[in-house]
Amino acid sequence: MSHILIVHAHPEPQSLTSALKDLAVEFLQAQGHEVQVSDLYAMGWKASADREDFIDTVDPERLSYIAESRHAYASDTQTLDIAAEQQKLLWADAVLFSFPLWWFGMPAILKGWVDRVFAFGFAYGVGEHGGERWGDRYGEGVLAGRRAMLILPIGGRAPHYSDRGVNGSLEEILWPIQHGTLFYPGLAVMPPFPVYSSDRLDDAGWQQVATDLEQRLAGLFSDAPIPFRCQNGGHYDTDQRLKPGLGQGEGGTRIHLVQPGIPKSGSLSGREWLSASTAASPPASGGPRRGGR
Repeated sequence: MSHILIVHAHPEPQSLTSALKDLAVEFLQAQGHEVQVSDLYAMGWKASADREDFIDTVDPERLSYIAESRHAYASDTQTLDIAAEQQKLLWADAVLFSFPLWWFGMPAILKGWVDRVFAFGFAYGVGEHGGERWGDRYGEGVLAGRRAMLILPIGGRAPHYSDRGVNGSLEEILWPIQHGTLFYPGLAVMPPFPVYSSDRLDDAGWQQVATDLEQRLAGLFSDAPIPFRCQNGGHYDTDQRLKPGLGQGEGGTRIHLVQPGIPKSGSLSGREWLSASTAASPPASGGPRRGGR
């Protein structure tokens, strides 16, 4: 079967977030998948990206994290913790990120995992540039061919994270994580699994959440991912701006979702772009709403 990595970020083993992680492990293993868990708090993961991340520095006087990251990855002199997490990502066919939404983003320890593990040459700075091509990113890259999904307890209520909700839509809130962090190095991102009002969940609510999560996990490799446009699929011009005629009828980040009737890749003439876009019906929602703890 498949290899699945769960990157888990919650300090309390008895939390709802941890219970969802444990359920995922049990269900996936029962389905025959091989599962590894990076429990960041239990590991004592070092969250800060600093000079200690580099064994053999290029410039001992002034730290350029990008330059040192590039050198360390290329010369195989990364610290053991960073290299180990990268190997887990390469081993995995899918990566689940289990964390509560804190202040509209990741807990600091998980952001620190991304900062350190997504090294230059591994998750960014990959591929050749030229013409409309700006390297292997946004749908391409080292992690292409793998899937990712967020398991996301949220303290707020679902309506607060709807399109007209006071917090903004979950789709927009998660854009920096799902598109900017996960899709960037090539991961195909599944719609997230949010659990709203997570600190007010009763037994009946938990049973429903557990059933729903198992259903989502069962479709991890068969359900459709969020239809982000690939950077090098012909949808963007030499300035990496969406070509005229695409994204019509949408606003905000939703213009970067592939609409029905538009191919995900392949070059089209300007007239073909306009014709295809005009014929396209409004796209289905790319993912769930927003939220919490």
